[in-house]
Amino acid sequence: MKEQHVQLGLGLIGIGRPWGYRAGTVPSLGVVMELLETALDVGIRFFDTAPSYGTSEGRLGEFLRRLGPIRLQDLTIATKFGEHWNAEQSSGYVDHSYDSLCRSLECSLRRLPKIDILQIHKATPQVLLDQGVRKALEYARSAGIKSIGASVSDMEAAMAAIEADEFSLIQLPFNQIRPELEPVFLTAREHNKQLAVNRPFGEGKLVSGDAGVLGATRVESFRFILQQHFTGVILTGTKSSTHLRENMDAFNTALLEGSCQ
Repeated sequence: MKEQHVQLGLGLIGIGRPWGYRAGTVPSLGVVMELLETALDVGIRFFDTAPSYGTSEGRLGEFLRRLGPIRLQDLTIATKFGEHWNAEQSSGYVDHSYDSLCRSLECSLRRLPKIDILQIHKATPQVLLDQGVRKALEYARSAGIKSIGASVSDMEAAMAAIEADEFSLIQLPFNQIRPELEPVFLTAREHNKQLAVNRPFGEGKLVSGDAGVLGATRVESFRFILQQHFTGVILTGTKSSTHLRENMDAFNTALLEGSCQ
């Protein structure tokens, strides 16, 4: 991996369940459809969802089915299995058993017209080595899933996923108030692995100025991540079309600054 290639993607937890520093309410279906159309308009081609994101998968699937096959094939759709959603309790729960993973994937395949990347959600080193999980990955490949990833939150899990041959993408949180996973970027480059960086604004804390540090601009937040030199995607989690346009402008500005150095 000699050259850095990073795109801005859209993380879709906020369209299906309350989430973030100031979670607020889940937007209406109409607002969600407008957000997703705006995403295409500004050049977003990577969409990340999960069963534990409430109604996110179903809403994304409804939008994608409105697109023609040519538009759809230009998009990368990533989802997960391992964390699930209890609609009655409005809460997520973790279950990495083989049967649960297979049922989850089957539901995702019904909700979404295609899945390009399937990630193990809430991955730990133990989960990555679990025989039931590995059997579930074989089932996923037999169902047509071509790329496997892992969504992690700590160094041990990140390194274990990078060093495992079957994972092509590792998703992790990284920003100015959560920089502890910085060593992952070098290891990912050495192993030719792509990264999906989530929480670029610290769930909104950074750009609100309420993080116990000076408020950062969107450009500064993106620049901090891009300085790590990796290939993959930065996931913005906004549910506002206006903010999404502003985020894309800030991302392009940070990307241009990096290319001129």
